[in-house]
Parts: sequence; C-alpha cells; structure tokens
Amino acid sequence: MNEMKKVLESKMKIRFHDCDPFNHLNNSRYLDYIMTARGDQLIDNYNFDIYKILNEQNVGWVMAQTQISYLAPALVMEEVVIQTRLLSFSERSLHMEALMWSQDKSSLKAVMWAKLVHFNLKTQKSHAHHETLMTFFSSIENPLSHPLSFEERIKTVKEVI
Repeated sequence: MNEMKKVLESKMKIRFHDCDPFNHLNNSRYLDYIMTARGDQLIDNYNFDIYKILNEQNVGWVMAQTQISYLAPALVMEEVVIQTRLLSFSERSLHMEALMWSQDKSSLKAVMWAKLVHFNLKTQKSHAHHETLMTFFSSIENPLSHPLSFEERIKTVKEVI
C-alpha cells in the first residue's frame, strides 16, 4: 500500500468580494479560504468527503479554536498556495496546520493552527471518532519534529524562506 501524502497543497485565487478597501484579503476570510482548501484537498487526495459524511451520518467537524498570524497581505486576484496537514488527533478532535504562501512560495502570507471537534448534529454534542476514522487519521498524521508553541512554529517556518 502506498504511503499517504502528509502535506496537501492547492492553489486559490483571491477574489475582489473577499477583500477590504485596501485590496487585501479580509482577515476573517483567511479562515474561509484555508478551510475550503482543506476540504477540497481531502477529497482530491484521499477521496475523503467531509460534506458527504455530514449529509449521510450527521457528523462533522466544527472549529473550536484557531490561532492565526497574518504575515503578508494576500491581494485581490493573487493566486496563493495553501498547504495543510494534520498535526495530531484524539478521540474527539483534530489539530491542523495551514500555511498560505505567495504563488512562488517566496512570501509566507499566514500561518494557522486550528482545533476541530468532531460533532454530532443530532445530539448537538461532541462525538467520538469511529475506529476507521482513527485509522485514517493515523495514516495522514504529520506532527512537528518536536513540540513548539505557535509563535515558535512561525519563527521556524519563516527561517526556511
């Protein structure tokens, strides 16, 4: 069996209606672009459709916590590269990382960490991941080489540029 890709990547174009009067991507829209990219990447790379799971099983993942650092503006009509990965997981949650880059990856635009909680729409409560999900997550998990705070992680990524 082939090893699963651990860092997923896709491109998105920054649209006018998502920008502020300075032609910068609005801060709140970074989360939308990143989460949209992640959902598409999961389908494209793993055939893992979170929307289908939501519709068929009434369970999904809700964002419970985010940390984001805006490092350079994403501009209207600019094509950006969004990389995502699963840093860790537990019985009821996922911890993911996203990096938004310029098209040539010379400029880091944003770093985001998010905690997503598995949620049951019927019970309106957090929900334990099924064993098959836990197995899947273990196959794509890509933790940092050693524990870092969010601020330390930003420094290490910026040093690579």
